Amino acid sequence: MHDSEPDTFVYRTWPEKFGVMLKEIGIDSVSKEIGMDDVENDDYYSRYFAQTPRMVTNKGCLDVQNSNIDVVQIIQKG
Repeated sequence: MHDSEPDTFVYRTWPEKFGVMLKEIGIDSVSKEIGMDDVENDDYYSRYFAQTPRMVTNKGCLDVQNSNIDVVQIIQKG
């Protein structure tokens, strides 16, 4: 390793990574455990259209504070 690289790496989940990005622009958020929010229990896309993906992976949720947005769900399609 080079001297400019740290010896340890901090593992972060996707909600934690997005929380750090939101913090940089002044938005407070709290990451939640995967599968703990009601938003995660419904279908992500409509199954009536051919263009919508069938395989969707839930990456977690963020609770956004002091905003009109309550929850942000992070999903991966494909």
